[in-house]
Amino acid sequence: MPELPEVEVSRLGLLPHLTGRTLVRAVFRAAKLRHALTPELASRLAGKRIRVILRRGKYLLFGCAGGEDEGWLILHLGMSGSLRLVSPDAPAQKHDHVDLVFPETILRLRDPRRFGTLLWQEGPDVERHPALAALGLEPLSPGFDGDWLYAATRHRNTPIKPLLMDGRLLVGIGNIYASEALFRAGIAPARAAGRIGLERCRRLAGAIRATLEAAIAAGGSSVRDYVHSDGGAGSFQVACAVYGRAGQPCRICGTPIRALRQAGRTSFHCPRCQK
Repeated sequence: MPELPEVEVSRLGLLPHLTGRTLVRAVFRAAKLRHALTPELASRLAGKRIRVILRRGKYLLFGCAGGEDEGWLILHLGMSGSLRLVSPDAPAQKHDHVDLVFPETILRLRDPRRFGTLLWQEGPDVERHPALAALGLEPLSPGFDGDWLYAATRHRNTPIKPLLMDGRLLVGIGNIYASEALFRAGIAPARAAGRIGLERCRRLAGAIRATLEAAIAAGGSSVRDYVHSDGGAGSFQVACAVYGRAGQPCRICGTPIRALRQAGRTSFHCPRCQK
């Protein structure tokens, strides 16, 4: 699933091409993705000017102006979605389910598994939408640091790895980035969150921020379907220290990397470097 770095890379790639541009029409080639793609939504989007593109967790937020109602187009890439800017005459392929048509380009959503989402929120306050209202803290925001993480994890017996992936606590930290941040911080993924002291929480918060920033700089991780808006691929997965490296030697100590199942996901860690 595209996570915070992939969505942020998508946002940055779209900014210079779509900000201030007027959407001519929306073309839906499927009746629904995760939610219905209705003719009413297509009609509402026609003629809207994109005034800003923001990100909240794994959601892209397109601030729309113009016409009788103003609001926000909320887009989630789901499990396998990707956005590409293509020329107006580019033919749609099998899994190209949505086109947002602008005068000089098309923003095309490809979603083979159809778990993506397009939603509309009227008015200026996009955070009122139920999809966003319960989301946790942004890990790249000024409010996120080790002291906050320490306070948020007190009396929590949940293993730290799945807790980092809980969007009600922190948003956008997927399996790859949780595994890599814990390795950087030297913390075992199965350690109870409430048993991690203040200094180690500070180290972990710094590792989370550094991991996400490195992933954004690398264009995200292209493990399966994700590509950039120009069709290019991310490269962070190539530099992973533990993710996907079960049985291979740790880059620090040489101990074989181990894999374990946690909350339905595979966690990767070094049993020597992470305690």
